[in-house]
Amino acid sequence: MDTNSKYTLIETDEDYRETVSHGSSKYPFAFYDEDVWEFDFHCIDWHWHAELEFVYVKSGTMTAMVGSERFRVGPNTGLFINTKVLHRFDSESSVIIPNILFLPTLFAAEDSLLYQNYISPVLYASAPYQIFSDDVPWQAKINRLLLDVFALQQDEEKNEWRTVQHLMELWDILYRHTKVSVATFRNEPSAAKQAQLQIMMRYIQDHYQNPISLDEISSVAAISKSSAMKLFAMVLHTSPIAFLVRYRLQCAAQQLLSTEQTVGMIAQNTGFSDTAYFCRKFKKLYGMTPTQYRAGGDHRGRSSIL
Repeated sequence: MDTNSKYTLIETDEDYRETVSHGSSKYPFAFYDEDVWEFDFHCIDWHWHAELEFVYVKSGTMTAMVGSERFRVGPNTGLFINTKVLHRFDSESSVIIPNILFLPTLFAAEDSLLYQNYISPVLYASAPYQIFSDDVPWQAKINRLLLDVFALQQDEEKNEWRTVQHLMELWDILYRHTKVSVATFRNEPSAAKQAQLQIMMRYIQDHYQNPISLDEISSVAAISKSSAMKLFAMVLHTSPIAFLVRYRLQCAAQQLLSTEQTVGMIAQNTGFSDTAYFCRKFKKLYGMTPTQYRAGGDHRGRSSIL
């Protein structure tokens, strides 16, 4: 695993599953030392993955959106994100976050007694995330173990054995403190609700160039307009129409950089019938006019999902 890997974008499929492989089939573990500020639009955009993720905020403060929750994470704080949980990180300045991702099978095979008794309870009977504060002794110990794991990746070439040893110790602490937690998250939003949300998001992405109403968005998932609005608000902290407008603007930003079409033509191509309205919305999101953005502003040329 290349510990110097750097990413400035999150690549996902149509269901927002991250497409980058973390580690290998022989060793499903990866370490990254990243700055949220260096990602396009200063955010690590919405995505999910089968891997467990442990993040440590070394410096700075970021806004995390995990599952249906939104919260701030400051320096010297650890964060665990469970498997298959939709999440996003935003920053207002530099936020250094060394982090690791690994499959639960790094500990034991899925059909093993160890996996069933010690891995599954955390995967399926706990919250979507856990914050580790140095003010709580057991959480402080997890933070120290995380720092030890990070150091191993940077200082030793053959570090797999010691890495897993530290992770097993970390997992034992996490297991002992979360195995009897009430499983509120795994039912809200349920897998069915997340699927409905993804269906609506995909519909918007496929039809953003055309007029789209809230009725149409909700009907593709066979739910009411009010249910669609509640689902978007709970998970993405926005409305379906606001999501549509923002997605259109992000597609327009891509076209401004990759084509020579006029601003008016790009506005029409991305679903805006009024160029003046498009320009106002664009400036509100990007802090500059479409013309200024094309000429060269503070952007990296990637369209984020939200």
